[in-house]
Amino acid sequence: MSATTAANLRHDWTLPEVKALFEQPFNDLLFAAQTVHRAHFDANRVQVSTLLSIKTGACPEDCKYCPQSGHYNTGLEKEKLLEVQKVLEAAAEAKAIGSTRFCMGAAWKHPSAKDMPYVLKMVEGVKALGLETCMTLGKLDKEQTQALAEAGLDYYNHNLDTSPEFYGNIITTRTYGERLETLAYVRDSGMKICSGGILGMGESLDDRAGLLIQLANLPEHPESVPINMLVKVKGTPLADEQDVDPFDFIRMLAVARIMMPQSHVRLSAGREAMNEQMQSLAFLAGANSIFYGEKLLTTANPQANKDMELFARLGIKPEEREEHADEVHQAAIEQALVEQRDSKLFYNAAV
Repeated sequence: MSATTAANLRHDWTLPEVKALFEQPFNDLLFAAQTVHRAHFDANRVQVSTLLSIKTGACPEDCKYCPQSGHYNTGLEKEKLLEVQKVLEAAAEAKAIGSTRFCMGAAWKHPSAKDMPYVLKMVEGVKALGLETCMTLGKLDKEQTQALAEAGLDYYNHNLDTSPEFYGNIITTRTYGERLETLAYVRDSGMKICSGGILGMGESLDDRAGLLIQLANLPEHPESVPINMLVKVKGTPLADEQDVDPFDFIRMLAVARIMMPQSHVRLSAGREAMNEQMQSLAFLAGANSIFYGEKLLTTANPQANKDMELFARLGIKPEEREEHADEVHQAAIEQALVEQRDSKLFYNAAV
């Protein structure tokens, strides 16, 4: 591993510099990205996360890519907030199939005061199972952010989606500045940041570069950078967008790796449409994190056994995280389940 410290990481990228990276010959770019990757990570380890929708549908935001938006008719049913016990059971299943991080997503503009006690119980319970915890709940205020940190939340996901210049074409119900404000609250609370964007929404190369510049020029790089390929859903305004060129997508991963060398770059939504060869190129380009399991919120994802078969063929192993001693760990699991078993934590969540 490299001895590079945070002080050596760049936070002053310019658009001409980043475009020049994108415009390199493909093999040169991949070689550069793989060289950077090997300086900071084990090239044959990939971090594995599982994502669960804890509250689905009827979101008041108008994100044009999202089937959960209440603005579009995508046939998605509004669902109540899941019981804490059901979330813990799903987390235990995720751990059993090899995930080290459990991510929980709610279709809210922001969590309300009455939502927070349930959300905090979920964080505490999943943490007790020995998993890293991650949530995406929309915009946060300072008090909510601090409460999540105190409950033991490790990561907060809040994507920037695209460049500031293109953002208004995709979302009008929340500003870019509000997204950056939430990320600042998360960082100030001591939690880690998961933030990335989406390709395939009609954005330009400048917009793709602009997104990476926003992320890399934050005071600290996000620890996790999900790069999503648009999953086109009938009923959303972006349902008929052109497919992303596979080589362009791989270039995005490679440039992200070069610009944010110590971050986990996640091969995220859209993986269902990628063949094994494209996924293998993604790992070569420096992607070292995936979502694992059969569903990504409301859209399909490669099944876990298919992922493990590909890992085996490539000689890749899931990243491990430090665990408690077995007996302590088992006791924590049992205690978390007992505490939640009889609780009545199921209600019709406010949007």
